[in-house]
Amino acid sequence: MDEAERTAADIARVAALMRERLGVSGGTLAACLARAGRQLPWRIRRQAWRLAEAEPSLEHPRIGLVVDHRRLRGAAREVRAHLERIDLADRRKGWWLGVLAGAAFNILLFGVLLVLVLRWKGLI
Repeated sequence: MDEAERTAADIARVAALMRERLGVSGGTLAACLARAGRQLPWRIRRQAWRLAEAEPSLEHPRIGLVVDHRRLRGAAREVRAHLERIDLADRRKGWWLGVLAGAAFNILLFGVLLVLVLRWKGLI
């Protein structure tokens, strides 16, 4: 396996991890990144875009030779490490807590407004 194939395999692993951990769809890494939006920190997102820009170049036999494979594999390693640290159960729990916190705030706000309107009308 030469350098270009190894780097392309690393990029494919990063795309598969993004589909698994972030729940985004897309065939290429660029498509996955476009759907992921701001779910990734800016530093990781920048490294991932560097990989996505190099992905088509690796398929070309001559351009693939001049790509900096060491830098790309380092970027892939960094993005992969971040994606592997994502805890899916914690993300789901955080989402549900956010929904419940929003509902609790809305109920509290409704109660305060109800009391204010009843005082204003003189019913309390």
